[in-house]
Amino acid sequence: MKRAISELIAAQEAELASILNFWISHAVDKENDGFIGKILSSGVKVRDASKGAILNGRILWTFSAAYNYTGNKTYLEYAHRAFDYFIGHFIDKKNGGIFWELDCKGNLINTRKQAYAHGFAVYGLSEYYRASGNDKSLHLAQELFWTIEKHFYDRKSGGYIEALSEDWKPLADMRLSDKDANYPKSMNTHLHILEPYTNLYRCWKNPILGESIRKLIRLFLDKIIDRGTAHFQLFFDMDWQVKSNTVSFGHDIEGSWLLAEAAEVLSDNALIEEVNTMAVRMVDVTIAEGTDSDGSVFNEKEGDILDTDKHWWPQAEAMVGYVNAWQITGNKKYLDEAERVWDFIDLKIIDHNLGEWHWRVDSSGDIYSDDDKAGFWKCPYHNSRALMEVCSRVKI
Repeated sequence: MKRAISELIAAQEAELASILNFWISHAVDKENDGFIGKILSSGVKVRDASKGAILNGRILWTFSAAYNYTGNKTYLEYAHRAFDYFIGHFIDKKNGGIFWELDCKGNLINTRKQAYAHGFAVYGLSEYYRASGNDKSLHLAQELFWTIEKHFYDRKSGGYIEALSEDWKPLADMRLSDKDANYPKSMNTHLHILEPYTNLYRCWKNPILGESIRKLIRLFLDKIIDRGTAHFQLFFDMDWQVKSNTVSFGHDIEGSWLLAEAAEVLSDNALIEEVNTMAVRMVDVTIAEGTDSDGSVFNEKEGDILDTDKHWWPQAEAMVGYVNAWQITGNKKYLDEAERVWDFIDLKIIDHNLGEWHWRVDSSGDIYSDDDKAGFWKCPYHNSRALMEVCSRVKI
């Protein structure tokens, strides 16, 4: 690395504080409670924007994790706020589970049940329990685990279906977002069920939860990862036939370390070794196929067509993936890659004027000014988590 580890940690911890301060200063909804649903890249608050379960679950996770990392009680105060709003508005007290979307005042506007949203609810609630010791939060996370297993789990072919109606009936359109393909199973949903299950297992060593984590890891190793290319395959039918030819470099690098983390909590040495071998391979492929000359990570590749935009979250996840590969192998080239992508983030992705990170830049490094600064999908979770993960890992 060009800089000392202590210098990197200082810079990243300062940026973590800056991100959290942005959300405290700009995203708190003082009129309707909770947090504002959308802020434009210019900093203008869209006060009538809807409020999504994903954004609010991720805010809950972020402030809880930030308190756990820093011990700063201000962050715990905002975790309390996020928890109170989430359980007061997003939980379906009649049918169970998590609603998808509210209007700005907290009224329901989309009651569908998306497995992905349930995952982030478990992620936020389990992290909040670790921060606060609030038993209600742990009990809700446990209840949602059982809900996911009851309603979304496919007992015939394994894995989890994408979405159901408010009262758990099948849906014709199961897409997570408009840009996704309409298939019943996806890599993305499975990755973000594995992630919260891993976090929940840290505070609840339930053997059925542990077995669910093990099954998910095996699904990734045996079905979702293309063994020939070491890329994630993105969409599947019910019987795990592949229905896409797109490579998501950000998900590949994110998945490399989330899979390693999941294997680690199970304390199964043989599984850890198998996963770590694949994780390093996925990192190497990302470096070879998915990075630009400046170390930044491209968005995706569909067939032979490369999307050369650089979104904020793959850059964040790349830092963690590279540091994880260094921890596995001891090879300092991965630390160099982490430093290179951090330099790109600092130069092109961080908004040093208004705070937070730009959604994306093009291949020339120019910002897309129409993108959200905060919104349904633009949350403080990828970047805050990456900074905390990198600092925690390189301090060891």
